[in-house]
Amino acid sequence: MPAGNQCDTVTWKDGTPLSSRFDDPYFSLQDGLAESRHVFLAGNGLPGRFRDGFRIAELGFGTALNLVATVLAWQAAGVPGRFAFTSFEAFPMPAGDMAAALAAFPEAHAVAGPLLSAWAAGARRFAFGPAEVEIVAGDARDTLARWPGMADAWFLDGFSPAKNPELWSDALLAEVARHTAPGGSFATYTAAGHVRRALASAGFRVERGAGFGAKRHMSRGTLKDGT
Repeated sequence: MPAGNQCDTVTWKDGTPLSSRFDDPYFSLQDGLAESRHVFLAGNGLPGRFRDGFRIAELGFGTALNLVATVLAWQAAGVPGRFAFTSFEAFPMPAGDMAAALAAFPEAHAVAGPLLSAWAAGARRFAFGPAEVEIVAGDARDTLARWPGMADAWFLDGFSPAKNPELWSDALLAEVARHTAPGGSFATYTAAGHVRRALASAGFRVERGAGFGAKRHMSRGTLKDGT
C-alpha cells in the first residue's frame, strides 16, 4: 500500500462521505456520531473507564468523528486531566472533506475548529481539548509494529473487511493485542467471523453485541490475563 501522505479521494452520497479507494462509507448513513458513541465508546465501556492518562488507539482516522465523539464524552463526563489518542491512517482525508463531514453533526462541528485548523496545517501531533492526538501515517501493517505505545482501548474502524482486508489480517490484529495494556479492550462495528476468530487467537475475550442501525451485530472484547 502507498505511504500515508497519499490522500483518499472522497465522493458524497446523501451528505455522507464515501471512500473512492475502498468504495465504502466513512460512517453510518443513518447517524455517524450516534454510531461512534454506540460502537466505539459504549463498546469499550466508555466514558465509565476514563481517567487521567487514559490511552486510546484507532485503526482508521477517517473523518476524525471518533476523536470528536471521544472529546465530547470526556468533557460531558467532567473527567479531570487528559487522554492520549493515537490513530493509524494510510490515506488521510483532505481537510476540506473532513470539515464537510463534521459539519453534518452540529454538536461535533461546534467543537471541531481547533482540530480542523491543525489538520489543514498538516499537523499530525496536536492538542485538541483534553486529547493529545497523534496520527501515524502509513500502512498500519508496518507502522503499528514499530509503535512504542500501548492502548487501554482500541477503536477498530477500518473500512469493511470485504473492501479493506489488509486492516483486518490475523497478523495486524495480533499486533493490536500486543499493543494493548492489561485489562485493555477493543470494539468494532464488524462481526465478521474471521475477524472475531483472529481477535480471539490474538488473546482477546471476544463477544458479540447489538450493532448500530441496520447492522445486527458488532464485536467487542477485553484482553485475557497474561496476554
